[in-house]
Amino acid sequence: MSLVILGIGSALAIVFGFILAAMIDREWRGESFFRTVFLYPLAVSLIVTGAAWRWIFNPQLGLQNFLHGLGFTSVSFNWLASPETAMYAIILASIWQSSGFYMALMLSGLKSINTEIWSAARLDGVSFWRLYLEIIIPMMKFTFITCAILLSLGVIKAYDVIVAMTNGGPGNSTWVPAYFTINALSAKSNIGYASAAAITMLVITALIFLPLVLITTWQQRRANGGFR
Repeated sequence: MSLVILGIGSALAIVFGFILAAMIDREWRGESFFRTVFLYPLAVSLIVTGAAWRWIFNPQLGLQNFLHGLGFTSVSFNWLASPETAMYAIILASIWQSSGFYMALMLSGLKSINTEIWSAARLDGVSFWRLYLEIIIPMMKFTFITCAILLSLGVIKAYDVIVAMTNGGPGNSTWVPAYFTINALSAKSNIGYASAAAITMLVITALIFLPLVLITTWQQRRANGGFR
């Protein structure tokens, strides 16, 4: 269940990355500055990201203490202490860390779209929402698929940020496959158990993603005229 929540929540990074890319793509002034700002979290390791967000969610030192100092004493951001909210804190940290990466991929996809399409849409009076929902996003389907594959792989192998923020707790509410596997090896010294879990992860990942990659490659070659 934790893996499902992490996957669904982390998908917001793709949505947020696309919104950032669209904003930067349509506003040329300051593009380099904002691109650098949003890409900056990629320069920080997941361990450092987790440690920083653990401090932010610390009720004595972080955001809750800051808001209480402003008089908002009813606000609570002690998410890491509750099994119901710990995974959402990890999701928030993951979105902050990865949104810039997906923004760069989306921005690359937007730059590849022919400028004549934008001009034709303006001449035809196509609304902003229809332009993106019916024209731009369908044209970027391969970019979205690539982002989805990378996101899914990142979710499956998520470990560093969880260790830094919760170490699997409270209880086992933030255990994911990678953490379970490494914990079986390091904490329990059970090489057989860890190997079985790792092989299971490998098989499940291959069964899910290999067909998706093959289908995507076939469709892309077909769209580019690779098959006659």
